[in-house]
Amino acid sequence: MDERAAIELIERARAETARLAASLARQRDGIVEASEFTSNDDEHDPEGVTIAFERAQVQALLRQAQDDLVNLDRAAERVRAGVWETCERCGGPIAEERLAALPATRICIACAKKVR
Repeated sequence: MDERAAIELIERARAETARLAASLARQRDGIVEASEFTSNDDEHDPEGVTIAFERAQVQALLRQAQDDLVNLDRAAERVRAGVWETCERCGGPIAEERLAALPATRICIACAKKVR
């Protein structure tokens, strides 16, 4: 894949991930805002546990989306450096299909299959 196509692929993935992160942030903010207007005690209220779980779940998904954005930025840097298609572990090539599916990946499928 040429540099331009790789950057476009990464930019599309980044835009999609940024939209997801914004949506999750709004959802998290809505949960927090809604819980501020109740006097629920998470420890003693049966619904409180559900709210706490939902808030934690959305926060974890948001954190993952934010990490994905960082990794996509790093992938763009790897493209510009000419090493995007090179596995960081073994130095071999990363298949174009793998990069198309996972633009932020830094390792080939063989290394991904190995147990660390």
